[in-house]
Amino acid sequence: MSDVFDFHAGSSPLLISIPHDGRNLAPEQTERMTDVGNALPDTDWHVRELYAFVKELGASVVAANYSRYVVDLNRPASDESLYENQVATGLCPEQTFDGQDIYRVGQGVSKDEQASRVVSFWNPYHDKITASLAQIREQFGYALLWDAHSIPGEVPLLFDGVLPDLNIGTNGGLSCAADITAAVGRVAEASPYSSVVNGRFRGGHITRHFGEPATNIHAIQLELTQRNYMDESELSFNAGRASGLVETIRKLLQALESAASDNLSG
Repeated sequence: MSDVFDFHAGSSPLLISIPHDGRNLAPEQTERMTDVGNALPDTDWHVRELYAFVKELGASVVAANYSRYVVDLNRPASDESLYENQVATGLCPEQTFDGQDIYRVGQGVSKDEQASRVVSFWNPYHDKITASLAQIREQFGYALLWDAHSIPGEVPLLFDGVLPDLNIGTNGGLSCAADITAAVGRVAEASPYSSVVNGRFRGGHITRHFGEPATNIHAIQLELTQRNYMDESELSFNAGRASGLVETIRKLLQALESAASDNLSG
């Protein structure tokens, strides 16, 4: 059993991916990092807890145990930029989202170390998604991938202004069938939260790579703003604040599965 991720096998066509809530670091990494880096400020805090209910829906779950500061599982292994004319955070980040150094001077990640981290941490996570989606599609005829993320609502280095609460991404419609995306979008619009489809966050590598509607694999990324379920200053989960968001996520996932069943079954 790999310690790179935790996996729960479900009974539905849905796989939830949680790539950025991991907190573990690679051997000897922490000694090379700054105090800011060791605080792991760019973690998708408490996303596992937020999505704990999905097992009740029969979803499978793959959740990373290692920090994005080891290797960013939502970036291509080639480290190419995903968003034109935007700051790229990198496959093995060396600066935080607000531009502070993650590593001490001269202690950054070499190309050889980056390649080694891809083999040890990136590949196993992606291989598990590949195998899980193949098994799900074989069983149901199609597979659904939901890539779960969160971020502070304001990160000036990455985007201007304030993000909507629910940022739904399908790579501009390429990773998920239009009817399925529309069903999810309607639920988001009817929720108490602000939302956008294919806005600033159109979906990272996981959504773009695995979402292939032509082969009956449909992928959606949801980037949540953290203010709706946690106390950002203390980085603590706020169960009361989160309860309404959990209910909305539940409805989004139910809309996803219902639309997929209506459009893809048979």
